[in-house]
Order: sequence, then structure tokens, then C-alpha cells
Amino acid sequence: MKIKTKLVISFCIMLFVPIFLASLTIWGFSQIQVKNIEATYGIKNGKDYVWTNTLQLINRATKEDFEDLTRVAETDPDRFTDEEFLQEVQERLHEKSSFLTIRKAQKLIFQGQEDSALFIDYPDYGAQETEGSVSTYIDAEDQVLIKQIDFQFSDGDKGSAFIITSTKSVVPEVRNLVSEAVVAIFLILFLTAMLMIIWIYQSLVTPVRKLQMASDNIKEGNLDFQVDVSSQDEMGELCRSFEAMRQRLKDNAEEKIRDEKENRVLISNIAHDLKTPITAVKGYAEGIMDGVANTPEKLDKYIRTIYNKANEMDTLINELTLYAKIDTNRIPYNFAKINATEYFDDCIEEIGLDLESRKIGLAYYNYVDNDVLIIADPEQLRRVIHNIVGNSIKYMNKSQGMINIRVKDVGDFIQVEIEDNGRGISAVDLPYIFDRFYRADASRNSATGGSGIGLSIVKKIIEDHGGKIWATSKEDTGTVMYFVLRKYQEVYNE
Repeated sequence: MKIKTKLVISFCIMLFVPIFLASLTIWGFSQIQVKNIEATYGIKNGKDYVWTNTLQLINRATKEDFEDLTRVAETDPDRFTDEEFLQEVQERLHEKSSFLTIRKAQKLIFQGQEDSALFIDYPDYGAQETEGSVSTYIDAEDQVLIKQIDFQFSDGDKGSAFIITSTKSVVPEVRNLVSEAVVAIFLILFLTAMLMIIWIYQSLVTPVRKLQMASDNIKEGNLDFQVDVSSQDEMGELCRSFEAMRQRLKDNAEEKIRDEKENRVLISNIAHDLKTPITAVKGYAEGIMDGVANTPEKLDKYIRTIYNKANEMDTLINELTLYAKIDTNRIPYNFAKINATEYFDDCIEEIGLDLESRKIGLAYYNYVDNDVLIIADPEQLRRVIHNIVGNSIKYMNKSQGMINIRVKDVGDFIQVEIEDNGRGISAVDLPYIFDRFYRADASRNSATGGSGIGLSIVKKIIEDHGGKIWATSKEDTGTVMYFVLRKYQEVYNE
């Protein structure tokens, strides 16, 4: 989820969720409190007055008492002088935060709550406009509602009965409801804001801290860690980009270490392999200078040996130069259309002369049609064949050495097979023979020479031609090298 979307959602949640929850909470509280009010004061449909007209609610709390006293005033007004009756009425009113006062001829003859009655300016006789009217009186101490019932005693004196209700103390459930609603709204706002803060904090600050730790690790040179963030927002994308950068840096560092190690191995191998022919050249040159080669035959042998050893050194140096070009992907290819049959016939004829001089047999079979063409670099492809055949010669351990070369047509490709009957390659070493600097037996190879990069060069050249190379081998039986090259096909546009 995008950060922009999260902010919009957060705004909507903070705006509408508190309103909804507060409304739901207030509604729930009001249902409970209204039921309490109705049960306590005997009011019906109290919910109609709790929020819209609290004064009317207070008025209805003493409605039944007012009606009872009105009937008494009409039927037996002298009961308002009965102390026992008045105390009974006062007890009922007291439960409703109200009290009763009786006035006769401008004199208060009964006060249900004298301390409060002292501060009330009672209305005159006949002041009520309608039956059961309510007056409101406000002073510094309290706000009261007065219900007035006017009547005449049997002796002719005017009398008034007052039901006084203090709005300061009446219906505490209403006040509790308001206070509880305020607390609930505050808690809802607080919890909603807290949840939003935690959500946004985890979405933004947590990834930032991980990035900070990752940056510190990279600054210290430590790349063995992982920035693990699963979120799909902009911060998650940033963390994944940072993780990709870290992995790239780690791969580059590992590749650099590996290249440095391989370069050290190459230098060591080249130095070791150059040492043997250089030693031979020096030895034979000293023999000539010291007069050991005192016959034309010996002199010719010494000179040829020096020449051959110089060629070995030249081959090693050429391999090193080509390896440097391969390592930087700068092999100078010159691709051209080549007739497969003619090219391999010429190549094998050249190889045959060298094998004949070494007393190694050669069998050549070409099963490709005369008109088959391939796209290849003639020089680099010849290097492939010479390197493979050179390896076969180098590790030939049979007195009757034999190399078979077969060129086959396999659909869209031609397949070249070079088979020898040499010492072969073990199953353990076979998967690694095309790796750079790999030597199946270092001690054995030190005697036969070789930098360990010949087959890796062969693999690189074949792959750059769009082909593939592999090998099969059996120890003490021989090895077969295979490589395939794609045929050239004309593309016709209709």
C-alpha cells in the first residue's frame, strides 16, 4: 500500500471512526441511563427528553406527585395541615431531589427542606397561568423549578402548595450520562490517534531504521546481512532496491576476490610452467657455449630443443594474452560464412601432419553435406580444435595413440566429436574441466605443462559462437569432446 493511500486512510479513520464509535457509545450509555431514569422516577418515554429537553424531563419526574396534590387540594385542602400526610409526601419527593412547601395566608407552615427554602422567592397566590405550570428561579446558589397549586382552606385562608425541584441535584443519571460520554469520546480519540501513530510509525520509521543499520554495515565493509521488508509501499520499494544494491555489491566483492585468486593462480601456473622450458633452454644454450654439442648432430639436436621450448613458452604467453582478452570480453572475432566440409577438411589435414610426426593415428569422418554453411571465426574455431587435440596429445599414455574426429549433421546444428584413447578423466573431475585454472592433477600437469585455462578458452569461444561444448570420459580408456555449432540458414521475406 502506498504511503499516500495510508495517509488518506489514516485521515478518514481519524475523522469518521471516532464519530461512529462516539455515537455508538453515547447511544449505548443513553439506553442504559434512560432505563435507569424511567425505573427510578417512573417516567415513560424518557429517551424523548434526555437530549432534547432536559427541563421537561425534570418536570415529568414529579408529575404524578403534582397530580395527587392537586386532587387533595380540590377534595380535602385541610390535609395540607396534617403533618403526617405532609411528611409522607416529602419522603416521596425527596427521592426525586425535590421537596414540598405549604403556605397559608402568606406564611410558610411546612417546609420539607428548610435550608433551601430560605433562599427561594415564592410566587404570589394565583401566579400560575395554567394548571401545573412551572416557574424557573435562578439565584447565586441554585436554579430551581417550582410547581404551584393554589387552593383555599376550609376557614377561607388562601393556600399554596409548592413542589420545588433543584436542577443542581435532580436526575444525576443525566449528568452521569454526559460525563461518561465526554470521557468515552476522549478515550476514543486518544486510542484512535495512538493506533494511527503506531501504524504510520511502523510503516515509515521501522524501514528507515533498517536502512540506517544497513548503511552502517556497508560503511563498515560488512555485506553479510539482509534488508528484509515485506511492505509494498514506497519504503518497501526503497528497501528492496537497497537490498538489490547490497547483493550487487556483495557479488562484485566476491567476484573481485575470486578474480584476484584466479589471477594469482594464473601467475603461479604460468611462472611454474615457464620455468621448465626456460631451464631447458638455458641448459642447452650453456651446452652449446661450453662445446658439449661438438658434433653437427648434437648441435642440431640442441638447437631444435631450444626452438621447441621457445615455442612452448610462446604458446603459454599467447594463452595468457588470450585469457586477458576473454576476461574483459575483448576477443577479436571476425565472423564469416564458412563451408563446414571444406573448413574441417583443411583443419584436419593440418592436424594430421603434426599427429603423424608424433606417431599418433588419426581417423576423420565427415557426414555433413557439401553445401552446409556455418557462421564462425575461422581462426578462433581452429584454436578450439587445436586446443582439444593438443590436450589429447598431452595426456596420451598409450604406445599406439589414436584420435578420431567426426563431423555430424544434427538438424539445425553440426556436431563435432574429438575422441582419444588417452588416460581419460575421472568422474569427480569431469564436471570442472571447463573451469578456469582447474587441473585434474596438479602434480601430473606440472610435468605435462599447461596453464589450466585452455579448455575455459575453448568453452568461451564456442559459447560466443552460439554453441555448446561438453565431454564424456572413462579413466584409462579415453575422452570424447563434443561441441555443436548452428548452421547458417537464409531467411526469405515473402
